[in-house]
Amino acid sequence: MEHAGQLVRKHMRFTGRVQGVGFRYRASYAARGLGLTGWVRNESDGSVEMEVQGTTEQINQMLVLINRSEYIVTDRIEATEIPLEEHETGFRV
Repeated sequence: MEHAGQLVRKHMRFTGRVQGVGFRYRASYAARGLGLTGWVRNESDGSVEMEVQGTTEQINQMLVLINRSEYIVTDRIEATEIPLEEHETGFRV
């Protein structure tokens, strides 16, 4: 059972209308504002891939902020919990 405030790292893939609509910018802005670390990038298949580290609550809050955009339409999110990156700082696009 995960404790409140415990750090997790998630690898996520987003499909839908997620490229050319400010997705990476919004993800980066939300992540930095919430103190999350990780990275986000466009993939050649039209999806967006992201690794993000923080608490589950922070990550969920970031997803809410991303989905507030009227231009971003996420059809599917695949998320897998992966090992933490101990010395990571910041969030890269």
